[in-house]
Order: sequence, then C-alpha cells, then structure tokens
Amino acid sequence: MKARVTVLGSGTSHGVPMIGCSCAVCRSADPRDRRTRPSIYVAVEDGPSILIDTSTDLRMQALTQRVTRVDAILFTHSHADHIMGMDEVRRFNAVKGGPIPAYADARTAGDLRRTFSYVFDPPSEKGGGIPQVSLTTINGRFNVESIGVEPVPIFHGSRPILGFRLGSFAYLTDCNRLADEAWQIVEGVDTLILDALRHRPHPTHFTVAEALEVVERIKPRQTYFTHICHDLPHAATNQSLPAGVELAYDGLVFDIDAAPQWK
Repeated sequence: MKARVTVLGSGTSHGVPMIGCSCAVCRSADPRDRRTRPSIYVAVEDGPSILIDTSTDLRMQALTQRVTRVDAILFTHSHADHIMGMDEVRRFNAVKGGPIPAYADARTAGDLRRTFSYVFDPPSEKGGGIPQVSLTTINGRFNVESIGVEPVPIFHGSRPILGFRLGSFAYLTDCNRLADEAWQIVEGVDTLILDALRHRPHPTHFTVAEALEVVERIKPRQTYFTHICHDLPHAATNQSLPAGVELAYDGLVFDIDAAPQWK
C-alpha cells in the first residue's frame, strides 16, 4: 500500500524562530529554518489518513499543508508540544462526521484524559464545540482501518514513550535511546525520521552524533532528522551530514510503503 508522509512540524517545543532570539537561524530567510512543533501526517492511498501527535501548531500546520481529513491520531507521548493542538480536532470531527479514533500508551492516555477532561468527561452545560475522540490504549501491534501499525518502544530521557513503524517507515521523535526490543522492530526500515536536537548533549534527546550512530546501526536508505533546535542551520548542517541523511523541514513530503493490517 502506497502512502505519502508530510512533515507538519520539525522543530522543538519552542519552535524556530524562538521568541526573543536574534541568532542567525532564528533570523534566517531560508523557509526550511522555520520549524513548528513536531508532528507528521500519513495519507494512505485508498486508505486512512493518520495524524501523529496534535502539536501546538496544528491549526496552522493543517492550513499550510492543506490537511483536510484525519481518520486516526497516534500519540507518541503527552508533552505539551505534542498534544496541545487537541482542540483543533473539532474541525476534523465535522469533516469526518463523527469521533476520531486515537491511540496512546497507558501513561499518555491517562495524561490526555486529565489534561483534556472536558473532552473525555464533557460538562453537562451546552455551548462550545468539544473534540470527539475515541481513545484506545496501545498494548502491542494494532490496526488503523486497513493499515498495520507497530509501536516502537523508545526513551525520552528516563520516560518510556512510543515511536511508530508503518511498513517501510519509522517515526522516532523525542528520544535519546531505543529500548532493547526496538532494534528488531526497526530492522529493515527504508525511511526513518529520527530525533536529533543539536550538537551539544541533552538529557532527553539525541545529539546529531548520537543520531548518526543509530542510523549506522539501522542502515535505512534515507533518514531525516527532526525535533531540531535553532543551533542547526538547515543548509549548512545538511552539507556536513553523510549521504542519505538530511534535516527534515516543515512541508517535506515523501512516499512510503505502508503495511497491511495485522491478522
């Protein structure tokens, strides 16, 4: 099954440019240096359209990239930059004509229910639109309509979170370590999106050098780094990366082979 991946956001929790910063990257005229909060969109040919994370910038990302339909939402974890666009799901409910299935690990599902209690335990009074989300806790492989999804256990600092593999593609954002069992799951991946925050060490994110070590072990045909801070100018950084490795950017589009549903 063919699918098209669109990178909606490739930046950090602050985004790039950062508020109040006048560094060269924050002042850059290169549109690839303008990075909204991290999220991707996977549109399967004759199949579902899947949003991974409801980033803080979801409304503008959807308008910019012409995202008009969401059939399911996958959550990597519950940090603010990955969930605070939840209220924008209302519009996709209207387009779909009903609730949207969402999938998250147990901790993230609990955080979502607390943070968005008005969604999952709606008030009795009328007035104002409320997102309609049907939340399922991930306990292994699962299907989104005709598509098989495999969670990839990774670590964001000491916190276990999830990446996702969809056929020939894996998305591993916000991580500084793969769980031991993850390496087998990502074996044979053709295209990889991987966290690479900056060159300087960070307690919860891969540096560029650490991310390159992961790439060397997985050996995908193509890798795009994401969750990029303002330390990494797009053009100059790409010149320093090996063949088959580039920085992602908002609006990047590429095709993958999605996996059929698990039996």
